[in-house]
Amino acid sequence: MPELAVIIVSWNVCHLLARCLDTLYADLARTNLNAEVWVVDNASTDGTAEMVSARFPTVHLRANAENLWFLRGNNLALQEILALDPPPAHIWLLNPDTEVEPGATEALLSVLRTSPDIGVSGARLLYPDGSHQQSAFRFPGLLQLAFDLFPLPARLYDTPLNGRYPYRYYQQSEPFQIDHPLGAAMMVRSAAIAQVGLLDEAFWMYCEEVDWCWRMSRAGWRAVCVPRAQVIHHAGSSSEQVRIPSFIALWTSRARLYARYHGPFTRRLARAMVRIGMRRRARTASPEMADACSQVIQVWEEIV
Repeated sequence: MPELAVIIVSWNVCHLLARCLDTLYADLARTNLNAEVWVVDNASTDGTAEMVSARFPTVHLRANAENLWFLRGNNLALQEILALDPPPAHIWLLNPDTEVEPGATEALLSVLRTSPDIGVSGARLLYPDGSHQQSAFRFPGLLQLAFDLFPLPARLYDTPLNGRYPYRYYQQSEPFQIDHPLGAAMMVRSAAIAQVGLLDEAFWMYCEEVDWCWRMSRAGWRAVCVPRAQVIHHAGSSSEQVRIPSFIALWTSRARLYARYHGPFTRRLARAMVRIGMRRRARTASPEMADACSQVIQVWEEIV
């Protein structure tokens, strides 16, 4: 059985997915690793399924008749993979808008192999021009919410106050402990999934990896970022196609996260902050975005 299963959920990013698979298979070829790749295509209309069948015949392709989005698409593959006897020891959730740099797969795996208490290893993400992309974060609280809602000094954005880890951590060779990685390139131990369960479909879109890592942390699993595992990430390639629905989905998922992991006092303050921040944003927004802000306020009043 393979030691590693890679899951890629794709929607209308055919050219990016082709590059992702090219770089992934090139990196796998540098190792003696026994790995298999699953692609879940969410009813793309750009020829994605046809491209995968023609160019990557060894991929386990699941072409859905409807868009299941990122979370349900991953769960579909996770259920199939974890039902194998025995299942692969590790599963890599990889976005279709990523490019795997040489050595990234082995670097992520080596951490999981040598540290049995680590449940999640995340890659260091780079923008296509090679510049640094924030790849790991602390679990969100009131300060992170304030940075998203209000104009705060730009020099503080990429600091621990906003849940970021110092840039010098990414420049070192050793992994560093984090709360959660960005879900674009996140390798997970199958045993950790077996303990805490699949991604929670209540989140539908966004924050699902935060909730997953929070559950794993409470169950005793550690998460790390691995600077030697570098992955290029073309951020937002799918969500930009549905900007307003993505905005509402993001803030709905954040509401579920704060309702689940914070106490009554923090939730009350968070509701007030969202109410003020969204009303402020709506005053200068387009009619469509202003309506979306109103919907977000209503969702937070109902959930949080």
